[in-house]
Amino acid sequence: MNRRPTLLAALTLTAAAALTLSACGSDDSSKSKDNDKIAGADAGGASTTSPTESDPQAAGRPKIKLPSDLNMSFEGGKTGDAVKDAVLADNAERMRAVNAAITGTDPKADALNFYNTGRALEAAAVWVDKFKKANLGITGTIRYYDRTVTLDGDKAASVVFCADESKGYAKDLKTNKSKVTTPSDEDFILYNTRLEKNSDGVWQTTRIVSTAGAKQCLK
Repeated sequence: MNRRPTLLAALTLTAAAALTLSACGSDDSSKSKDNDKIAGADAGGASTTSPTESDPQAAGRPKIKLPSDLNMSFEGGKTGDAVKDAVLADNAERMRAVNAAITGTDPKADALNFYNTGRALEAAAVWVDKFKKANLGITGTIRYYDRTVTLDGDKAASVVFCADESKGYAKDLKTNKSKVTTPSDEDFILYNTRLEKNSDGVWQTTRIVSTAGAKQCLK
């Protein structure tokens, strides 16, 4: 499902549709409904569950904490290529950073600014603001899978992945109640992202496009 524009509409009409915005912060997307989920793509290797607090590999990277009721799991991550693995690691931290800013565990959005730049940063900031204005958080489980990396020279790469938001929901912060929705194909989202390596060696996301209900993510 395509929840980018949908979530925008949902945030205006009801506090029930908002997860996709949170997890992604896409600067573009296909249209769909007002639900709350996500989708992803490949990268070989075992599934790894992202802990409540991240353990950045490189010095200087911000630690990202998530609420205890929000779980983000990333499958793959070990391709056998050190550069690709580094890209996937920073891509995962980017996704976690957006949700940390939305849920309030990173109130100053330090990680959000660390892992995003350009259009991706602008889009992510808009998504976070939408959630704050609607007084919504995120809860449940979001799974990222089929994460594939393509290198473009030494300092640029693209990561395509799917996200399953069927068990992830927006949460009304006033009542602390989850906005549980009925699972549908729209809960599976395809992400296409571009990352660029900055002078500090961080693979920052510069652009992200999402498509809800993508057939390749329906599994």
